[in-house]
Amino acid sequence: MHWINQSATAQTKTVSLLLITKLAMLANTLNTNEVKNSAGTEQEFSRLSVSERQTEFALISEVPSAPHRLKISHLETGAGSTKRRRSLVRFDKTVTGVSGDPVTISAYTVLDIPVGDLSALTEPTHCLANLISFCASLGASTTILYDGTGNGAASLINGSL
Repeated sequence: MHWINQSATAQTKTVSLLLITKLAMLANTLNTNEVKNSAGTEQEFSRLSVSERQTEFALISEVPSAPHRLKISHLETGAGSTKRRRSLVRFDKTVTGVSGDPVTISAYTVLDIPVGDLSALTEPTHCLANLISFCASLGASTTILYDGTGNGAASLINGSL
């Protein structure tokens, strides 16, 4: 792939090769519990477009006036030990507001990794696990909460600290 820096150190090349291995393309239809709503019910998304470093999916049941989209993109900057990858997973949902006008709600996660200065992806994986567990669970519970009552999710939804 074009984004591997040929002059990178052996460690960076190892990380880059790991990234290529893990960058397998998602299925064109996300329909086996990859995406759920707040009730824990599966929502099926179908791929609309794909380009070099981004893709977009649409909820299969969306209507044109109220799009519900999943976007995934990656941006890499720098070279050698200063190389970074910023990856984004974003959901945008258009609904009708109280005013009667369409409004868009967005929820997204950004993972910013200094890939050029890491020998493995263990620590970025831990950081992402911290975020997911904080948003989707309460205290010592191991139950994943889709209903927005997890500590982090409640903070995001309610604007609380």
